[in-house]
Amino acid sequence: MAGTLQVEIVRADQLTLADRVLWRAMTDANPDLASPYFRFEFTEIASRVSPGSAVAILTRDGRTVGYFPHQRRGGAIQPLGAPMNDYHGVIAMPGEAPPLETVAALLGAPRLNVSAWVGPTGVGEPRETLMTITPEEGYDAWYAERRQTWGKYFKDKERARRSLETEQGAVRVECGLTDPALLDRLIGLKRQQYGRTGRHDIFACGWTRDLLHALMSDHRGDFGASMAALWAGDRLIAIEYSLHAGDRYHFWFPAYEPSAARCSPGILLTLDTMKLGCADGFRVYDFGFGGEGYKKYFCNASQGVREAVVLKPGLGATLSDAAVGLLGGTGGGRAERLRTSVRRRWAAIEACETTPANRLMGAVAAAGVAVKKAAGRQPSA
Repeated sequence: MAGTLQVEIVRADQLTLADRVLWRAMTDANPDLASPYFRFEFTEIASRVSPGSAVAILTRDGRTVGYFPHQRRGGAIQPLGAPMNDYHGVIAMPGEAPPLETVAALLGAPRLNVSAWVGPTGVGEPRETLMTITPEEGYDAWYAERRQTWGKYFKDKERARRSLETEQGAVRVECGLTDPALLDRLIGLKRQQYGRTGRHDIFACGWTRDLLHALMSDHRGDFGASMAALWAGDRLIAIEYSLHAGDRYHFWFPAYEPSAARCSPGILLTLDTMKLGCADGFRVYDFGFGGEGYKKYFCNASQGVREAVVLKPGLGATLSDAAVGLLGGTGGGRAERLRTSVRRRWAAIEACETTPANRLMGAVAAAGVAVKKAAGRQPSA
């Protein structure tokens, strides 16, 4: 009979060469762990930047069966790099990862938050990430199939490209960019977007900005991060920061000049990035969670993940329900949607902000936004 699962918590820089070799063997053997977020390189770089970072080494009968990189925020445990980590789970051989509930119990925290758990679990809600798997024939074959399937959509984007070129000048896209000043410009555009939409500014805390810079400046073999950018004439219109490893390219942080929105610069940048990327050997393009309507026109594959909060019984669940009530929730589906929205906002705030005071300020600001949105949906008297 197999022995009891045990855990040891260490810093990433305490992992041995044998640990690193085993980690890579696990990700190579397990197709569910193909995302760049599961690579040891991501953990090593993020551990230097994210406060409260650590790695749980899971062993059974003296044999290492898994690794779980994570960070602590007060009483909560989150995947390392949250809220910017789009895939997470235990690094393990196929079929050997313990369930999320077991991991939470081993770590002993009052709360474990995950937004895209890959691996076994009986809790939480299912979510889906979307991706494009291009054929061996390359980008042109993929685009021909998409254009046949969604002709109206892609013809419209071709017209948008011609319109942008007529108004601004020739469209030019470059990939593999690592200019820190360009990244700062991208972050500035994202912060403006968060301000317009009322979302929590994930870059205000500082360490999240440092993480993007660190990943971009530390290329290792086939792992790295870079940007693609689109110019029309001499004007920079759109930028996207992505993470990549092996043949997988993960679109991560896009931004574009709002004044050019009607010409779909983000879509044009994505198309040209894929075309250039296929020429460089990338085959799988990960678009993250669904939600944005454009993704259905691009994507032909998906991966199931789970969003969950594992709580110790007691105060945590009570406070969560009370928060929804205070924010104006009613019965039925609307209350559940509000609960999900509040939970996701709080998870982002808690992950970004490393002090109780900053977490409180973020929660107050988010509550104000939620109340305004709820009031705006109320029927008039």
